[in-house]
Amino acid sequence: MVVRRAEERDIPCLLKLLLQVDMVHHEGRPDLFKGPATKYNEDELKALLKDSKMHIFVCVNDRDEAVGHAFCIDKTVLGDNVLTEIKTLYIDDICVLEDYRGQGVGKALYDHVKSFAAENGFYNMTLNVWCCNPPAVKFYESLGMQKQKIGMETIL
Repeated sequence: MVVRRAEERDIPCLLKLLLQVDMVHHEGRPDLFKGPATKYNEDELKALLKDSKMHIFVCVNDRDEAVGHAFCIDKTVLGDNVLTEIKTLYIDDICVLEDYRGQGVGKALYDHVKSFAAENGFYNMTLNVWCCNPPAVKFYESLGMQKQKIGMETIL
């Protein structure tokens, strides 16, 4: 599996993947996620590809077509009254096209992000995963991730 930085030519696939992410969330929590929708549109993705705090990677097949993505954000904390100064890489999304799931694409993306974080002096990597997505929870735990904090709610 080859993982590289996303480029503008990957935007159509990124949009398809973002739609899959939204639909997983919509199916699990239709009270919170509209579905079908994408978090970003084409113009926003073009801007994010140039944003120095955003790191977007794609895993590509043998035709150099994106089959999975990882959206990561530099969440470095500086000058906070309570938190230590820490360089955190937040994984906003990892998604693999349905036809490529179970073939190691997600793990290749995660391993690439982990190497990128280590090589660039990040202290840790974090992410949020919805409880309505047990396969994702299981996947991240299989990679050695541990629960850091738990979000709770009361629906009124």
